[in-house]
Amino acid sequence: MKFERRLLALAPWILLLSIAVRVVVIVTGFGNETLDLRVYWVLAPHVLEGDLYQVFSPFSPPDFPLPFTYPPFGALVFLPMTWMFWGLAQWTWRLISLLCLYWIVRVTLRLVAGESWTVDARLWRRWSILWTAVLLWMMPVFHTFQFGQINLVLAGIMLAAMVARSDKLAGAGIGFTAGVKLVPAISGLYFLATKRWAAAVWSFVAFAVSVGLGFLVDFDQSKTYWFELLGAADRVGPIATAHNQSLRGALSRTLGYDVGMSWPWIIAAVISVILALIALRAAVKASDALIGVLTVQFLGLLLSPISWDHHWVWVAPLLIWLVHAKIAPWARNTLLVLWVPVMFFDLISFQLDFQPTIWTISRPGWLSALGWAYPAFALVTLVVIAVVLRGSRSTEEKNTAEPISAIG
Repeated sequence: MKFERRLLALAPWILLLSIAVRVVVIVTGFGNETLDLRVYWVLAPHVLEGDLYQVFSPFSPPDFPLPFTYPPFGALVFLPMTWMFWGLAQWTWRLISLLCLYWIVRVTLRLVAGESWTVDARLWRRWSILWTAVLLWMMPVFHTFQFGQINLVLAGIMLAAMVARSDKLAGAGIGFTAGVKLVPAISGLYFLATKRWAAAVWSFVAFAVSVGLGFLVDFDQSKTYWFELLGAADRVGPIATAHNQSLRGALSRTLGYDVGMSWPWIIAAVISVILALIALRAAVKASDALIGVLTVQFLGLLLSPISWDHHWVWVAPLLIWLVHAKIAPWARNTLLVLWVPVMFFDLISFQLDFQPTIWTISRPGWLSALGWAYPAFALVTLVVIAVVLRGSRSTEEKNTAEPISAIG
């Protein structure tokens, strides 16, 4: 208890130290280029020039010309950032991502804490600061900063939207994020599972508006994206590179060829959907909104043709839930033992060191096994969630958390 109090008292200083070290690591290493952010910054203006999907970033690596891979609406959203000079845009985006990480932590803790948030607000705010400092060292979060990716921004909006009381706000948040990047569209499954029909309708309306805006700006390039490029996963990136932690990526590395949507993928996808639906049903019955959200997001990561390792920032709320929620010790310990080493050791970079090129598909057996880490642990997580939440207590009891020192 004394150690906890001292640790929480130092939380702001720990966060400052964590930020400082991470900044040094990024600006002195690979992450200073923020390659993906530069794609948005350089190419987004082409949405107004009519050639958005014919150009590539001039800052692309030699083995992979980087195109703009999002819908036209995504380019429109990025336009204000292109009005800044590069250095300002780069650091503004990093600051926004940091604030979104804190927001994700805060919303997660509030969901887990329940009424305890009001009773011990200062305690939970300190935990929010401390968790933000810790999660800056989680690999998907760090790689999001390295590449200048949009994951933390989208996750922050989506998490807030999915648990918002207003159906219009919830639906608009999901619909417009899906308009920027398609994968968030799977969040509508959560609205259906919780019978929030109005939110589901509003999400469809917002998504339709985003698509319509793209066609309004330039009909031809919108037509190109939605009817020609939508299914071209290899345009987004190499399917089997270690960075891709989707089912399709893992299966392709194991079998030595791009499995596409063939039988191996179909079987794995069906298993994933079944497990996710069982876990989602258990979460809804237990009135555990956070786990309902995470279950749907994990399913989206598994089914997407490409789920880069930095897309897996959704593991961050899971870790917080595991530490603070009232769940069976065996479930907590099992998932922490699985996820913590993978999340805080750069397993992806380790695999990349053994990868001849990002386009090489086949791997030696042990590297193929390592390449299953994220999707395999996600499937295990769905099973554990379904088991541990089955027969859970009432809504009030389930959503009430205790400080970490009080957990048995």
